[in-house]
Amino acid sequence: MKESKRYLANVTLVVKDYDEAIDFYTQKLGFRLIEDIDLGDGKRWVLVAPNDAQCNILLGKAVGAGQEAAIGNQTGGRVFLFLHTNNFWEDYNTMKEKGVIFKEEPRKESYGTVVVFEDLYGNLWDLLQLTS
Repeated sequence: MKESKRYLANVTLVVKDYDEAIDFYTQKLGFRLIEDIDLGDGKRWVLVAPNDAQCNILLGKAVGAGQEAAIGNQTGGRVFLFLHTNNFWEDYNTMKEKGVIFKEEPRKESYGTVVVFEDLYGNLWDLLQLTS
């Protein structure tokens, strides 16, 4: 029997506004806009991802009070996403120059160099370069 191959293709991130989210991810984090398709009724299919991504972020505009309450707190205050890099200091400095908010100073850990930052809504991310 042939083993099935599976992978995560997209992860949804609930946002207030498509265009401001696209701007943040493409201009401040340097992600690519992969797709932006109008689905009608105010809905769009918007995918962004860093270069060489194995998984895309689907930007989903919040609909209703429940989804709006999740904006910026999709994981209850824990780090939500992990952005790996092979050039930590260049990415860190570029993001900082573009106004990305970092919650701490970069630190060395046994597994690599890491710093926590927040996206435009307050979701927490790790910028991480693993020790080779």
